[in-house]
Amino acid sequence: MRRIAVLGAGSWGTTLANLLAAKGAQVRLWAFEPEVVAAINQTHENTAFLPGVALAPELRAVTDPGEAVAGAEVIVSAPPSHAARAVMQRVCGAVPAGTLVVSATKGIETDTLALMSQVVAQCLPQARFAALSGPSFALEVCQGQPTAIVAAAAAADTAREAQEIFATRSFRVYTSQDVVGVELGGALKNVIAIAAGILEGLGLGHNPRAALITRGLAEITRLGTALGADPLTFAGLAGMGDLVLTATGSLSRNRALGMALGRGETFERYQGAHRSVAEGANASRAGAALAARNGVELPVTQKVCEVLFSGKAPRDAVAELMGRELKSEQWR
Repeated sequence: MRRIAVLGAGSWGTTLANLLAAKGAQVRLWAFEPEVVAAINQTHENTAFLPGVALAPELRAVTDPGEAVAGAEVIVSAPPSHAARAVMQRVCGAVPAGTLVVSATKGIETDTLALMSQVVAQCLPQARFAALSGPSFALEVCQGQPTAIVAAAAAADTAREAQEIFATRSFRVYTSQDVVGVELGGALKNVIAIAAGILEGLGLGHNPRAALITRGLAEITRLGTALGADPLTFAGLAGMGDLVLTATGSLSRNRALGMALGRGETFERYQGAHRSVAEGANASRAGAALAARNGVELPVTQKVCEVLFSGKAPRDAVAELMGRELKSEQWR
């Protein structure tokens, strides 16, 4: 029986832990919140982040990340991006060389602009790494709805190992060797989803949403290519697939944040009323900074950042995007 640690008991970490436990793995799920640990162990439900979903009774939650990773052959890293480094540092001494670390976090570290692959490489240089991303609402995965995602690793055999660990009859996993593209697509699609929600909150229709998603994908691809990613990755599950889901789906936290902004709510007030993290907020800052560092234009990301953190009125942001200098659709 394979021993797997899952670090982070938000909706996605809990979903992956449950999927792996149902496959027969011995899974220990670390949660930051003691009440989440108690609920999972006593009632087999994560009432805080995944209410109403019955979890595998074999799934065990713990309050100590060191206890979770002790003896684990595989570590699934699923904390919010701003907490990933701290979590990795807490377990670094307990991770043997060659351990497979699979990151399920879709974000960029704001201070360093590091992708999660870089964070893991710095904190756990002895580990092997894979990134898991793609269009996958946690609730629908728990319901057994057909879902397809990507496992990316620099080494093909590592990607195949991650593929085999997670694949089920309803959870199809493809492999990729484009770690940067898969990670960047997963992070920046959240920013575009906030923008899509803003359009809905403003009462705008299908034309602007289609334009936004298309141009959003173009700017994600533009930055990804500058960072060495394969542009074809952004036409796949970790790019277009995840972007369409997150920008249009009713279960999207980032879209919901955008809708609130479009209706006049401030980011600070929204944050105070919601426990779950909308990764796109921090990703807008990190994406804008990465773009500036690499001389790449990300106009949608920049405007989302201004709405969130500089008090820009959403309707003014839309007007400024529409009033930009006329250009060719292709950036080359």
